[in-house]
Amino acid sequence: MDLKEILQHVDHTLLAQDATWEQIQQICDDAVSYGTASVCIPPSYVKKASEYLQGKKAALQDKTAAAGAACAGSFPAVCTVIGFPNGYNTTAVKEFETKDAIANGADEIDMVINIGWVKDQRYDCIREEIRTLKAACGDKILKVIIETCLLTDEEKIRLCEIVTEAGADFIKTSTGFSKGGATFADVALFAEHVGSDVKIKAAGGISSLDDAAHFLELGASRLGTSRIVKIAKQL
Repeated sequence: MDLKEILQHVDHTLLAQDATWEQIQQICDDAVSYGTASVCIPPSYVKKASEYLQGKKAALQDKTAAAGAACAGSFPAVCTVIGFPNGYNTTAVKEFETKDAIANGADEIDMVINIGWVKDQRYDCIREEIRTLKAACGDKILKVIIETCLLTDEEKIRLCEIVTEAGADFIKTSTGFSKGGATFADVALFAEHVGSDVKIKAAGGISSLDDAAHFLELGASRLGTSRIVKIAKQL
């Protein structure tokens, strides 16, 4: 699997608490230059990033039209996070966050489930919350972060079923802000137990091209990472 193909699966991510607009603008530029699937950024930057990327796309279309050529390729989607990173906001708060993000231009939503509800086996509440946020998303993509490092394999399998039943588009391993990130074992487990209509996103700690390629081979469709673009720049 070559670098270009790997990059097409990357959600180029910057979720640091001290992230500045200058840094967000840079990852938007990098995402365009290297052809990543999306930029994954804090909700407070969604509107500005969406407008910035739309401006870059329009400028490129004008330039290619003037040259008598077609505008090739696709621009990165704008992805943001909801209930991040702990997931214990109320469903009403997460629903408002989701609607606000989409109104500001978000194309994809990565929500964090309530881990306490998993431990309490309140699976009906988790299912209903995912359904509520999927309804708020409309035709936008919803990814569900289950924070695998805090769960047993039995809980992970149950959540594969819940995410499938609730109609989400993706199940995602991790926030990258807890005790661990994506593992090969967890992605393989997802691939075995999640529904056929649900895709897999591996996120957290993906730091090499070999690891990125292996996650994709195991069944992941997206990779949440900032490091793959950094590697691409070095190469």
